[in-house]
Amino acid sequence: MNLSADLTSAAAQEFVREIEESSGEDIAACYQCGKCTAGCPLAFAMDLDPARVMRLVQLGQREMVLQSHTIWLCASCETCTTRCPQEVDVARVMDALRRLAREEGYTAAEREVALFNENFLRNVCARGRVHELELVLRQNLRSGHLFRDAGKGPLMLAKGKFSLRVPKTKEVTAIWRIFENLEKRRGEKA
Repeated sequence: MNLSADLTSAAAQEFVREIEESSGEDIAACYQCGKCTAGCPLAFAMDLDPARVMRLVQLGQREMVLQSHTIWLCASCETCTTRCPQEVDVARVMDALRRLAREEGYTAAEREVALFNENFLRNVCARGRVHELELVLRQNLRSGHLFRDAGKGPLMLAKGKFSLRVPKTKEVTAIWRIFENLEKRRGEKA
C-alpha cells in the first residue's frame, strides 16, 4: 500500500482538516520525533504507537486510524502532549479521533472501552456528575458481563468507595447546557 499517494486525494485532505478542526491542533506541526511514544505509559499495549497515529493522520489514512486499538487505549494522561517539542496536543487529537470513530461506528476495536465512554458521558449528562454504582451496573449490563466484579461491590461499599444514594448536583442544569451546546455545534457542522 502506498501511503504517501493518499495524501493528495480529496478524502485524505478532508480527513486531516476534520481532525484539525475537531482537535484545534495543527497536524502538520508533528515532525515525528517520537517523544510522544517514548513517554506514553500505554504504548506497549497499542497496535499503533502515538507517533505512528499522528503520521497516519497526516497521510489521511482515515480507516486505518479509526479502526486501530490505540485511540481507545489512550488514557488521555497528556504525557505525550507535555513532551512534544512542537506543542502538539496529541491527547486532543486522540480525543477527536475517538469522537469521529464513535460517530462513524468504528468501535469494534475496543468495544467495551467505547461502551464505557458512552455510558460515562450518559451518566454525567443525566446527573451532572458520575454515579459510580449506576455506571458499573450499566456497563456490566450492556457489555453482557452481568456479574463481573460483583464480589467487589460490598467491600467497596463498606470502605465508602461508592454510595447507593444518587448524588445531587446543583450545577446539573449547567452540565445539561454544555451537552445541549455540543449537540447544537454538531448540528451546525452537519
